[in-house]
Amino acid sequence: MRLLTRYILKQLFLPFFFSLLIIVFILFTQFLLRAIDRFLGKGLDLGTIFEYLFLNLGWITALAVPMAVLIAALMAFGQFSEDNEITAMRASGISFLTIVRPAIILGFGIAGVLILFNAFIMPEMNFKARMLSGDIYRKRPDLNIEPGYFMDDLPDYSMIIRDKEDKILKDVRIFSKGIGETQTSIHSKTGNLTTIDDAILLTLFDGEIHELDLKDYGNYRRIEFGKHIITIPADDLFLNRRDTTSRSDREMTIQMILNKKADINNRVEIVRSRVGRAFLRTKMDSIIPPNFETATLALMTFQNNYTSDTTHTKDEIYRLEKDIGIAKRQLRNEYNLLRSYKKSFNKYSVELHKKFSLPVACILFIMTGTSLGVLFKKGGFTIATSLSFGFFLVYYIFMIGGEDLADRTIVSPLVGIWTPNALLFIIAAYLLIHTVREQPPLRISFNIFNRFKKNKDELESTGTA
Repeated sequence: MRLLTRYILKQLFLPFFFSLLIIVFILFTQFLLRAIDRFLGKGLDLGTIFEYLFLNLGWITALAVPMAVLIAALMAFGQFSEDNEITAMRASGISFLTIVRPAIILGFGIAGVLILFNAFIMPEMNFKARMLSGDIYRKRPDLNIEPGYFMDDLPDYSMIIRDKEDKILKDVRIFSKGIGETQTSIHSKTGNLTTIDDAILLTLFDGEIHELDLKDYGNYRRIEFGKHIITIPADDLFLNRRDTTSRSDREMTIQMILNKKADINNRVEIVRSRVGRAFLRTKMDSIIPPNFETATLALMTFQNNYTSDTTHTKDEIYRLEKDIGIAKRQLRNEYNLLRSYKKSFNKYSVELHKKFSLPVACILFIMTGTSLGVLFKKGGFTIATSLSFGFFLVYYIFMIGGEDLADRTIVSPLVGIWTPNALLFIIAAYLLIHTVREQPPLRISFNIFNRFKKNKDELESTGTA
């Protein structure tokens, strides 16, 4: 039995690594074609370029592993079935569950490694890739100018242009940033942006400079020029590595996500306590309605009951109406804040579930691939890739859709992320059960058609007679 286990694992390992390399290469090539303009022409050394590309291999690998697992299972068990090895094993008294057990164990092992990778390694790679990408983006700001969009990368200045032809900027408008003694705006017909060792040179042609004294608005200057050069110190022309504690959800480890969710819960409790105090100030009980509409309805009901009571004076009614108006404005802000916190909480919950759902899918893809391989009896790479791409595409569409619904708080993160796995488990279990029983998973009964044909033949024979 150990010999059989080693043989099956060996037949799975080679297709797995082969298909993993091919899928990573395809995804990496697509990423490279999209990202190549980020570092071309910026004077980066090869080490920085290779580091940037390597850091982005994290999410590519995490996406490629489940598909590689499915291809490996289809190729290995398809080849077993094509060579009648499955039939020989069954004839020797080995059940299909015993045959498929090494593959499932391998799926559990890959899933465990992928969970650790998603939980600890990939967040750090994503974080460092984003930091490095931002540093590269700011290294040569002249390549980041797009017509019609404000450029804020220049220190102390904001700039917008109407058009750009090669290195010539047309209809350039520059505005000083920050709070100073004067507000400066510059307009020129053309210009260009160049860099030197420690500065950015902005050369403008045929324009005007407008300066306004912020302390005395009557002090205004207008200067015309044929050529004007602005020297902007830029210490970050060389690639300076930044570090920050601000991370997105995909750049957080499991513990970071749990801490973030706990912090959001604490903030929610603080807002809910403010909602309760807002109701207390209107002489109501400290209630916390589920949404702003329910809160408004409760306030209006209380106000109508209060004003209809003849024992209250006009001053008391006026003060109550004023307090309710203030409470409405506060509650609108508080419930908007609660809605925002709920979306943030769901976003982090979605990312937490994703760190486990995709690795678990590796086990389900192993179960599906083994049954499909036996069913189709073909172990070729082309057939395995085609089937795998179809299954994984449907799975990925469901996963993206569930993630989007969960982020928009339409469904819970648990339902949104794990529904594709649940559907995949049903398919895998159905195929596996029928493979164990040596029955085709899809059986179409032709009894109705045969009976119809038989009746038709009888009528024709009767008519002929």
